[in-house]
Amino acid sequence: MAESRNPAGRGRNNNSGGSRSGGGRPNTSSGSRSGGTSRPSSSGSSRPSSSGGKPTGSGSRPTSSGSGSRSGGSNSRPATGGPRTPGSGARRNSDRPGTNRPAGPRSTTGNRPTTGGPNRDRRASGPDRSDAQKTYDGPPIPDDVSAKDLDKFARQELQGLPDKLADKVARHLVMAGILLHEDPELAHKHALAARARAMRVGLVREATGETAYALGNWAEALAEFRAAKRMTGRGIYAPMMADAERALGRPEKALEYDTPATRAALDEAGNTELTIVIAGARRDLGQTDAALQLLESEPLNTKSRHDWITRLRYAYADTLAAAGRTQEAITWFHRVAGTDTHGLTDAQDRINQLEN
Repeated sequence: MAESRNPAGRGRNNNSGGSRSGGGRPNTSSGSRSGGTSRPSSSGSSRPSSSGGKPTGSGSRPTSSGSGSRSGGSNSRPATGGPRTPGSGARRNSDRPGTNRPAGPRSTTGNRPTTGGPNRDRRASGPDRSDAQKTYDGPPIPDDVSAKDLDKFARQELQGLPDKLADKVARHLVMAGILLHEDPELAHKHALAARARAMRVGLVREATGETAYALGNWAEALAEFRAAKRMTGRGIYAPMMADAERALGRPEKALEYDTPATRAALDEAGNTELTIVIAGARRDLGQTDAALQLLESEPLNTKSRHDWITRLRYAYADTLAAAGRTQEAITWFHRVAGTDTHGLTDAQDRINQLEN
């Protein structure tokens, strides 16, 4: 599939890997070109999930597209209490997908820059500015943040802009990616500043959607992903879009994303993230057995240690618990804990709850 691109997460120092689903949502940082976002949650981290988490197939959300972001992150994150991923029942904040959150632009340089440079207060003494002007100005960008910190494929999408404008937009995208998981609100402000300057660039709309998704602004995220899809023709946003529909209480709308054409546009990670979200939507509709069948169609027993595998297993364990199959759920939560090297999930807590 198309690799997912993470505009907001393509900058530097992008080390997030979880999805919003509690183990991570569909990974914005792994899915979209901005390098950040979000991932659907299977259990519905932010929205009601069958397991009580957000749309993560069982506890996590998909990431921007569920396929890898160009910055090199993982593509998705679950959202249920484990990695945020799309999928299963009501969304709760601890298990949103994508989300988990969404990992800033992966940068070619090392550590994250400080938040202000010598010119950070340049506009402070000026006249009061309107809200639109403040959005356009955006937050200060550290002097050591360069447009070159955005990956080369993302920079190519800005080539239609004048050089100076492209440089400014790229630097805002880098900051959006860097801040995506640790300060999604500030990341969103950087994305909005980029959008104010380049509203007709698909990459920019993608980054704005990812940061909105990371914030839990589901309607805004949907609108931005739809705009990005119209402009780019890419279907990599499907897991996060479906997850947002779940978060808005429209699981039947989430199911509409499960089409052959959508599947064909996603890579293995993206398809798994979408399955997690769709399984979560099934749980929202009270169809737990159907959710289990969907999750069992994915590579649950693979030896791969990608974060999206952790989210998938979390979603499956969460759905087993919802189906009353407690011992099997405990077994699978142990498997999640054994591979959750990034601490994306609350698998150990779930084990303790189920064993007591």
